[in-house]
Amino acid sequence: MAVARAAGKLRGRKPKLTPAREALLVDLHKTGQKSPSDLAELFGVGRSTVYRAIERATGTTAPAGPVEGTPAPTISRGAGPRSSSAASGG
Repeated sequence: MAVARAAGKLRGRKPKLTPAREALLVDLHKTGQKSPSDLAELFGVGRSTVYRAIERATGTTAPAGPVEGTPAPTISRGAGPRSSSAASGG
């Protein structure tokens, strides 16, 4: 293996997307023409491959949480669907 590595023959799995196709994928995403799911189907790859290609090209990932400046959603913790007679005990 050391001889193959030195000769540049040991490369591992070949990438599913060529550099040209990956650049096209990123361009389609940047222009907003296709969603990541659409791109995955169009190029015959998984969504994770699409997100990885976008991350390599832009150096960022999609935000995991809410966008800064937007209020957090509120969760009601009231009595729920109980009727008033059941809640009063009687």
